[in-house]
Amino acid sequence: MVGMRGISAPYIYVCTRMRVRKAKLIPREEYQRMLNMGLPEITRIIGETEYKQEIDELGTTFKGIDLIEVALSWNLAKEYQKIQEITPGTLKTFTQAYLRRWDIQNVLTILRGRMQGAKTGKIKEILVPAGSLDTQALDRLLGEENPERVIEALKGHHMYPVLAREYPYAKESGSFSRMENELFKQFYAEIIAGAESGIKGGNLFLDFIRLDIDIKNLKTLFRLRADALDADIREMHIPGGALSATDFANLNTIKNQGEFIDMLKGLYRQKALLALLDEIREEKTIRDVETRLTRVQLEQMEKMSKRHPISIHPILVYLEKKKYEVFNLRALARGKESKLPSEKIVDYLVM
Repeated sequence: MVGMRGISAPYIYVCTRMRVRKAKLIPREEYQRMLNMGLPEITRIIGETEYKQEIDELGTTFKGIDLIEVALSWNLAKEYQKIQEITPGTLKTFTQAYLRRWDIQNVLTILRGRMQGAKTGKIKEILVPAGSLDTQALDRLLGEENPERVIEALKGHHMYPVLAREYPYAKESGSFSRMENELFKQFYAEIIAGAESGIKGGNLFLDFIRLDIDIKNLKTLFRLRADALDADIREMHIPGGALSATDFANLNTIKNQGEFIDMLKGLYRQKALLALLDEIREEKTIRDVETRLTRVQLEQMEKMSKRHPISIHPILVYLEKKKYEVFNLRALARGKESKLPSEKIVDYLVM
């Protein structure tokens, strides 16, 4: 069956379903309300939303912050798996490619947990089996007793060469930041190669990926400024976006905030991003800058989705907004558990 302008009905169906799902996400006003609640009330509210099944199922085993952590991770993983099941054709190919970023997140969470001596149960609580590594594969990795064994267990996986190459530095420095950056460089390079291979809809997928790379590079630059690093940081640049490695390195040498912003403005065209750069001309905290950049990214994605309503864009918008809903609820719960004031917690929310 073929729908409007030769687009197949399954494509129309799944894009419509994504918009319905997006409409059910928790609105900004609800977060504002939850900021004034305690952890038991927040748990109750979450249990009245799309997370009800997980809260009910896990409520006899977990309590308090642990219940929220596990319920959120379970729900996010199940939702992402459902979307992969219902997404047809090339849309499925793009969705699965994009969700492979969770392989990086999950493996790094396990490696960090093992290096820090965290309990297996605590590590498992925050894993989201949404990429190519399913629950069984992640459980096998969790069964390994140290980071070296975890990496060896991934032999044959496309991430293994980067993991094996970067682990000695990570072990020596006590930081997985460089490994994470190298894994994302590989991830984006593979995605761009796939999207440029002539596959139908590849250009629209590329639009999103390039925006994602731009935001990631900008966040890295602002983080480097906050850390006042003077070293050659070209290796931290992710190719594929608007910034070249040379631009990236040159920007990091500019000390004056105004000059730094002016140079950035000369390299980008998106109006929303240019407006944001003007807003953050005055020094802001790195948390504030990153949150604002994420909001701009989500706004730009929404615009892409409206321009191309039957494409990969509505799916990617929902995947990202769902992810940030979980991040927000987790930040709220952790903030309340740590007895942080509401004005501090709100800085961590993407609304």
